[in-house]
Amino acid sequence: MTIRVIIVDDQAMVRAGFAALLAAQSDIDVVGEAPDGRQGVELARRAHPDVVLMDVRMPELDGLAAARELLDPGGPQEAESYRPKVLMLTTFDVDDYVYEALRAGASGFLLKDAPPADLIAAVRVVAAGDALLAPKVTRRLIADFAQSRPAPRRKRALRLKGLTPRETEVLELIARGLSNQEIADHLVLAEQTVKTHIGRVLAKLDLRDRAQAVIFAYESGLVTPGDR
Repeated sequence: MTIRVIIVDDQAMVRAGFAALLAAQSDIDVVGEAPDGRQGVELARRAHPDVVLMDVRMPELDGLAAARELLDPGGPQEAESYRPKVLMLTTFDVDDYVYEALRAGASGFLLKDAPPADLIAAVRVVAAGDALLAPKVTRRLIADFAQSRPAPRRKRALRLKGLTPRETEVLELIARGLSNQEIADHLVLAEQTVKTHIGRVLAKLDLRDRAQAVIFAYESGLVTPGDR
Protein backbone atom coordinates (compact mmCIF):
# COMPACT_ATOMS: atom_id res chain seq x y z
CA MET A 1 0.00 0.00 0.00
CA THR A 2 1.33 3.44 -0.92
CA ILE A 3 1.68 5.92 1.95
CA ARG A 4 0.21 9.32 1.07
CA VAL A 5 2.18 12.20 2.60
CA ILE A 6 1.89 15.97 2.68
CA ILE A 7 4.66 18.30 3.85
CA VAL A 8 3.80 21.48 5.77
CA ASP A 9 6.75 23.79 6.32
CA ASP A 10 7.34 27.51 5.73
CA GLN A 11 10.78 26.91 4.20
CA ALA A 12 10.55 26.05 0.50
CA MET A 13 13.94 24.35 0.48
CA VAL A 14 12.94 22.05 3.33
CA ARG A 15 9.71 21.10 1.56
CA ALA A 16 11.53 20.45 -1.70
CA GLY A 17 14.25 18.39 -0.07
CA PHE A 18 11.86 16.23 1.93
CA ALA A 19 9.53 15.82 -1.05
CA ALA A 20 12.35 14.67 -3.35
CA LEU A 21 13.63 12.21 -0.75
CA LEU A 22 10.23 10.69 0.03
CA ALA A 23 8.96 10.63 -3.57
CA ALA A 24 11.97 8.50 -4.50
CA GLN A 25 10.60 5.69 -2.32
CA SER A 26 8.40 3.17 -4.10
CA ASP A 27 5.92 2.97 -1.21
CA ILE A 28 5.56 6.72 -0.52
CA ASP A 29 3.61 9.26 -2.57
CA VAL A 30 3.94 12.98 -1.76
CA VAL A 31 0.47 14.32 -2.56
CA GLY A 32 0.98 17.97 -1.64
CA GLU A 33 2.92 20.73 0.12
CA ALA A 34 1.88 23.79 2.10
CA PRO A 35 3.82 26.82 3.43
CA ASP A 36 1.86 27.37 6.65
CA GLY A 37 -0.45 25.63 9.08
CA ARG A 38 -3.69 27.08 7.75
CA GLN A 39 -3.02 25.93 4.19
CA GLY A 40 -1.72 22.65 5.59
CA VAL A 41 -5.02 21.92 7.34
CA GLU A 42 -7.00 22.80 4.21
CA LEU A 43 -4.73 20.63 2.05
CA ALA A 44 -4.99 17.69 4.44
CA ARG A 45 -8.78 17.84 4.34
CA ARG A 46 -8.72 17.79 0.54
CA ALA A 47 -5.92 15.31 -0.09
CA HIS A 48 -6.58 12.84 2.75
CA PRO A 49 -2.93 11.95 3.41
CA ASP A 50 -1.94 9.09 5.67
CA VAL A 51 0.86 11.15 7.22
CA VAL A 52 1.32 14.90 7.64
CA LEU A 53 4.87 16.14 8.17
CA MET A 54 4.20 19.30 10.17
CA ASP A 55 6.75 21.98 11.03
CA VAL A 56 6.31 23.23 14.59
CA ARG A 57 6.83 26.95 14.04
CA MET A 58 5.14 28.60 11.04
CA PRO A 59 3.27 31.81 10.15
CA GLU A 60 -0.52 32.12 9.86
CA LEU A 61 -1.16 29.01 11.96
CA ASP A 62 1.66 27.25 13.78
CA GLY A 63 2.15 23.49 13.72
CA LEU A 64 0.66 22.98 17.16
CA ALA A 65 -2.61 24.72 16.32
CA ALA A 66 -2.75 22.97 12.95
CA ALA A 67 -2.17 19.57 14.54
CA ARG A 68 -4.94 20.25 17.05
CA GLU A 69 -7.36 21.09 14.23
CA LEU A 70 -6.52 17.89 12.34
CA LEU A 71 -6.58 15.63 15.39
CA ASP A 72 -9.52 17.13 17.28
CA PRO A 73 -11.97 14.23 17.80
CA GLY A 74 -14.87 16.68 17.73
CA GLY A 75 -13.69 18.44 14.60
CA PRO A 76 -15.37 18.57 11.19
CA GLN A 77 -13.71 15.38 10.00
CA GLU A 78 -15.49 13.24 12.57
CA ALA A 79 -18.31 12.35 10.19
CA GLU A 80 -15.96 10.81 7.69
CA SER A 81 -13.83 9.06 10.33
CA TYR A 82 -10.67 10.41 8.78
CA ARG A 83 -7.71 11.60 10.75
CA PRO A 84 -4.14 11.56 9.47
CA LYS A 85 -1.10 10.69 11.52
CA VAL A 86 0.86 13.85 12.32
CA LEU A 87 4.64 13.80 12.60
CA MET A 88 6.06 17.04 13.98
CA LEU A 89 9.26 18.51 12.54
CA THR A 90 11.42 20.61 14.81
CA THR A 91 14.84 22.22 14.91
CA PHE A 92 15.19 21.73 18.66
CA ASP A 93 14.77 18.45 20.55
CA VAL A 94 13.32 20.19 23.61
CA ASP A 95 10.41 22.31 22.50
CA ASP A 96 7.22 23.04 24.42
CA TYR A 97 5.28 23.17 21.15
CA VAL A 98 6.30 19.58 20.44
CA TYR A 99 5.22 18.48 23.91
CA GLU A 100 1.80 20.08 23.50
CA ALA A 101 1.47 18.50 20.04
CA LEU A 102 2.19 15.05 21.47
CA ARG A 103 -0.39 15.72 24.16
CA ALA A 104 -2.88 16.67 21.44
CA GLY A 105 -2.34 13.40 19.59
CA ALA A 106 0.63 13.83 17.27
CA SER A 107 2.32 10.49 16.66
CA GLY A 108 5.85 11.70 17.32
CA PHE A 109 8.48 14.20 16.32
CA LEU A 110 11.58 14.27 14.20
CA LEU A 111 14.52 16.66 14.17
CA LYS A 112 14.87 18.45 10.84
CA ASP A 113 18.55 17.53 10.66
CA ALA A 114 17.87 13.81 11.14
CA PRO A 115 19.53 11.52 8.58
CA PRO A 116 17.44 10.86 5.44
CA ALA A 117 17.00 7.21 6.38
CA ASP A 118 15.43 8.30 9.68
CA LEU A 119 12.88 10.46 7.90
CA ILE A 120 11.86 7.64 5.57
CA ALA A 121 11.65 5.16 8.45
CA ALA A 122 9.65 7.66 10.54
CA VAL A 123 6.99 8.04 7.84
CA ARG A 124 6.64 4.27 7.57
CA VAL A 125 6.47 3.75 11.33
CA VAL A 126 3.82 6.43 11.83
CA ALA A 127 1.79 5.28 8.81
CA ALA A 128 1.72 1.78 10.27
CA GLY A 129 -0.04 3.16 13.33
CA ASP A 130 2.88 3.22 15.74
CA ALA A 131 4.12 6.23 17.67
CA LEU A 132 7.56 7.44 16.78
CA LEU A 133 9.39 7.64 20.08
CA ALA A 134 13.11 8.21 20.12
CA PRO A 135 13.32 6.91 23.70
CA LYS A 136 16.04 9.12 25.22
CA VAL A 137 15.01 12.38 23.59
CA THR A 138 11.27 11.82 23.98
CA ARG A 139 11.46 10.73 27.61
CA ARG A 140 13.58 13.77 28.43
CA LEU A 141 11.20 16.07 26.59
CA ILE A 142 8.12 14.68 28.32
CA ALA A 143 9.77 14.49 31.74
CA ASP A 144 11.02 18.08 31.50
CA PHE A 145 7.67 19.54 30.54
CA ALA A 146 5.55 17.30 32.76
CA GLN A 147 7.66 18.55 35.66
CA SER A 148 7.67 22.23 34.69
CA ARG A 149 4.01 22.33 33.65
CA PRO A 150 2.23 19.84 35.87
CA ALA A 151 -1.32 19.13 34.74
CA PRO A 152 -4.08 18.57 37.33
CA ARG A 153 -3.36 15.03 38.47
CA ARG A 154 -6.55 14.12 40.29
CA LYS A 155 -8.65 13.19 37.25
CA ARG A 156 -5.79 11.32 35.60
CA ALA A 157 -5.00 9.44 38.79
CA LEU A 158 -8.64 8.41 39.08
CA ARG A 159 -8.58 7.10 35.50
CA LEU A 160 -5.64 4.86 36.44
CA LYS A 161 -7.93 3.00 38.80
CA GLY A 162 -9.74 1.57 35.79
CA LEU A 163 -6.63 -0.41 34.82
CA THR A 164 -5.77 -3.86 36.10
CA PRO A 165 -2.47 -4.22 38.03
CA ARG A 166 -0.88 -5.81 34.94
CA GLU A 167 -2.10 -3.02 32.65
CA THR A 168 -0.74 -0.43 35.08
CA GLU A 169 2.60 -2.22 35.05
CA VAL A 170 2.66 -2.24 31.26
CA LEU A 171 1.84 1.49 31.14
CA GLU A 172 4.71 2.22 33.52
CA LEU A 173 7.14 0.27 31.35
CA ILE A 174 5.93 2.08 28.22
CA ALA A 175 6.64 5.37 29.98
CA ARG A 176 10.14 4.19 30.83
CA GLY A 177 10.80 3.73 27.11
CA LEU A 178 10.73 -0.05 26.82
CA SER A 179 9.76 -1.64 23.51
CA ASN A 180 7.07 -4.34 23.28
CA GLN A 181 9.74 -7.04 23.21
CA GLU A 182 11.56 -5.55 26.20
CA ILE A 183 8.29 -5.38 28.15
CA ALA A 184 7.58 -8.99 27.22
CA ASP A 185 11.02 -10.06 28.43
CA HIS A 186 10.70 -8.05 31.64
CA LEU A 187 7.27 -9.47 32.50
CA VAL A 188 7.95 -12.94 31.05
CA LEU A 189 5.04 -12.68 28.64
CA ALA A 190 4.52 -13.29 24.94
CA GLU A 191 4.94 -10.14 22.85
CA GLN A 192 1.41 -10.57 21.49
CA THR A 193 0.09 -10.58 25.06
CA VAL A 194 1.91 -7.30 25.68
CA LYS A 195 0.31 -5.83 22.56
CA THR A 196 -3.09 -6.89 23.87
CA HIS A 197 -2.43 -5.20 27.21
CA ILE A 198 -1.28 -2.02 25.46
CA GLY A 199 -4.42 -1.96 23.33
CA ARG A 200 -6.56 -2.24 26.46
CA VAL A 201 -4.61 0.51 28.22
CA LEU A 202 -5.07 2.88 25.28
CA ALA A 203 -8.77 2.05 25.00
CA LYS A 204 -9.51 2.40 28.73
CA LEU A 205 -7.66 5.70 29.03
CA ASP A 206 -8.94 6.99 25.68
CA LEU A 207 -5.41 7.57 24.38
CA ARG A 208 -4.37 7.68 20.74
CA ASP A 209 -0.98 5.98 20.94
CA ARG A 210 2.19 5.36 22.96
CA ALA A 211 3.20 9.03 22.89
CA GLN A 212 0.02 10.01 24.68
CA ALA A 213 0.44 7.04 27.02
CA VAL A 214 3.89 8.26 28.09
CA ILE A 215 2.53 11.76 28.73
CA PHE A 216 -0.40 10.35 30.69
CA ALA A 217 1.90 8.22 32.86
CA TYR A 218 3.94 11.29 33.83
CA GLU A 219 1.00 13.64 34.28
CA SER A 220 -0.93 11.14 36.40
CA GLY A 221 2.02 10.69 38.73
CA LEU A 222 2.46 7.00 37.85
CA VAL A 223 6.00 7.85 36.73
CA THR A 224 7.95 10.88 37.89
CA PRO A 225 10.98 12.55 36.29
CA GLY A 226 14.19 10.95 37.48
CA ASP A 227 12.61 7.55 38.18
CA ARG A 228 14.54 4.51 37.15
